Amino acid sequence: MSIHYNLGFRPAQASQAQLAAWLEEAMQAHQQGQLARANQLYNTILKNDPRNVGALHMQGVLAYQAGHLQMAVDLIGQAIKHGPDDPAPQVNRALALGAMQRHGEALAHCERAIALRPDFAAAYVNRGITLKELGRAHEAIASYDQAIALEPQLAAAFNNKGNALRQLGRADEALECYRQAFAVDPQDVDACQNMGVLLANAERPDDALRCFDQVIQLRPQHAEAHNAKGAILAEREQWEQAISHFRAAIQSDGKLPNAHKNLGSAYRALFQYDDAVRAFQQAAQLSPADADTLSLLALSLLDANKHQEALAVYGQAARLELDVPDSLLNRAGLHARFNKHHAATADYEAAYRIKPEIRYLLGALVHGKMKSCAWEGLGDLLKACERSLREGEMRVSPFIALSLFDDPALQLQVAKKEVEAEYPASPALGALKPRAPGDKIRVGYYSADLHSHATAHLMAELFECHDRHRFEWIAFSFGPPAADAMRDRVAASFDRFIDVRELGGAEIARMSRDLGIDIGVDLKGFTLDNRFRIFSHRCAPIQVSYLGYPGTTGADYMDYVIADKIVVPPEAQVHFTEKLVYMPHSYQVNDSQRVISERVFTRSELGLPESAFVFCCFNNNYKIMPAVFDSWMRILQAVPGSVLWLFEDNAGVPENLRREAQARGIARDRLVFAPRMSSDLHLARHRLADLFLDTLPYNAHTTASDALWAGLPVLTRLGESFAARVAASLLQAVGLPELVTRSCAEYEALAIQLATNPAQLSSLRDKLKAQKEQSPLFNGRQFARDLEAAYVAMHGRYLQGLPPDVIEI
Repeated sequence: MSIHYNLGFRPAQASQAQLAAWLEEAMQAHQQGQLARANQLYNTILKNDPRNVGALHMQGVLAYQAGHLQMAVDLIGQAIKHGPDDPAPQVNRALALGAMQRHGEALAHCERAIALRPDFAAAYVNRGITLKELGRAHEAIASYDQAIALEPQLAAAFNNKGNALRQLGRADEALECYRQAFAVDPQDVDACQNMGVLLANAERPDDALRCFDQVIQLRPQHAEAHNAKGAILAEREQWEQAISHFRAAIQSDGKLPNAHKNLGSAYRALFQYDDAVRAFQQAAQLSPADADTLSLLALSLLDANKHQEALAVYGQAARLELDVPDSLLNRAGLHARFNKHHAATADYEAAYRIKPEIRYLLGALVHGKMKSCAWEGLGDLLKACERSLREGEMRVSPFIALSLFDDPALQLQVAKKEVEAEYPASPALGALKPRAPGDKIRVGYYSADLHSHATAHLMAELFECHDRHRFEWIAFSFGPPAADAMRDRVAASFDRFIDVRELGGAEIARMSRDLGIDIGVDLKGFTLDNRFRIFSHRCAPIQVSYLGYPGTTGADYMDYVIADKIVVPPEAQVHFTEKLVYMPHSYQVNDSQRVISERVFTRSELGLPESAFVFCCFNNNYKIMPAVFDSWMRILQAVPGSVLWLFEDNAGVPENLRREAQARGIARDRLVFAPRMSSDLHLARHRLADLFLDTLPYNAHTTASDALWAGLPVLTRLGESFAARVAASLLQAVGLPELVTRSCAEYEALAIQLATNPAQLSSLRDKLKAQKEQSPLFNGRQFARDLEAAYVAMHGRYLQGLPPDVIEI
């Protein structure tokens, strides 16, 4: 409403009685919210009596309520000039001055009001408000206490005292003050709202929700209450309900940036990226200097495949952040996603210089360097990583620790720390009620990778071969909405394939319970796009870790991990919180239907010399540690004319590794790089290599089985941890244990021996060809029977009331 204030006065015409009647009528209209009528009457009074203290004062109050602060100060100032002994205008002018951040002047008016009327409780309240704003919280509390002593039923005194106590960090006392305010005045929505916020901060969400519900009942359009209630519902992953409250908050107050920001986060959690972008854009318009909002907007633009816009917003956010480098980290993540690892590393380094203690930043910086094979300064960073991990700091994530250090005890420590901090067991869903035994065991597989991804390429035949007579198979897919041939194949192999990407971990766990899942199998662990909270909420009575994460999860609520006695020998069980399930051959499943293209490549078209011996390693570049590269260069030095054929994960790798080779005395052209290809073509090009050289401490996993399936021998070195023993497991299962070495010297010697002894290498290739299709490594049907036997054993123990224990198949 637009209110016009008439300050042009003329001599009085009405009687004092008439003026008093108008003033009473005006104040009544004012109290009833009829502001235009009240303003009209105030103007009428002042036209007749320009010095009327009551009309000047109340029209000033009206201006204050309409947000016209200077007008309010001027009008109430005139009232004080003509009625200097009235304390009420002093208090209200203090309020207007305080709203203009003129707290010193405001305090003087409060003191004057108290001097004029020492028993004026409202003056003490407003003095307390002013003192609090001046940072004098202890004096503010004393002023509120004086108000309460004068008027024990004054809710505003209790409420504002609570605010001052909260400023001092005395939360329990503040909460009691809010309770007293609301008890005195059950209509005091501010006290109830403050109580709810304090309870929410104290991690008492149920009590907080009751407060917010009371506020909404009293004032249905209360924006802050809707926003706060939505935030609690969002923490519980009750996204749809949260969204309805964020929308209600925005409908009540469209200029509340946090409501738009929270709405965007909820949409993003539901993978509704376009809606998230719009919400974050609105929040950013309202709060353009909020770097966190800009970072969230950039992430949502990235999710919506608007990559250039995302980079621009990250840059804007980074310019705002002088000492909080979140935007640099987010931009680094964006660069990394699109294989621009040199740019990602630069952002990580910049963030690390600003704030090195940020969680996981050290590991991200090292991993970025490993992805781009930019090893300058890596030695010192690796020492810092190990020191940090051993001291229990969370500066390196579990997966990155697993890829850098061959130490299963350290990996256990890191995983347990991760679970404690990020994924503690949640009682939110209550105790899991046992399902009555049925005809079939219900098994759920949980993954983001049930599409054209390495996990699906390994597991597709297993899913197809699973026994549907004794079991019911349910997939919970929380990956992208892929529409590829592998997704179609995998989806068709399940009794039910459920897309749960728009649900949170608690909701997926609740759905699993409702569906009566007996055994929940996590295929992700701590890898990218995991939903480990599904398992922290106990989605099934038996919870199993398999394939995706080669190590312990460190979670007491994970009952079993699928392994074999090579990747986890019996003496290494102490490094696992889960009980081991030992498969009879390799733990790794494979798909014997993988297609190898019939295309015959020539060496020249792939950049390989025609007559040279070709060593290769198609592992991800981050697995190439400098010590492994040293071994490779010594091997090339000992085998004249040989070349090393490597996977090109990103554009910066060839130059970096060629420079490293040159520094070790190896010509740059002896390194050849293979770009990405479709799976069938990639398998076909293996035919041009002579020997696959493995890495340590993170072995070839899928890449090793790819090579063996394509008929290429793999030379590995056995480490201590799960990830460092996978290739040995595969070679044992395929009948080539002679290619497993146990030291750097043995690894290099055997590589040189095979490269310089064509007959020996040819014999190995013939042996692999003869045994490949008969070996248990590529027998998906037999693997399915073995894994099902494991599931039956787990379930049998559970039905007998026995705890999980080691199972050997």
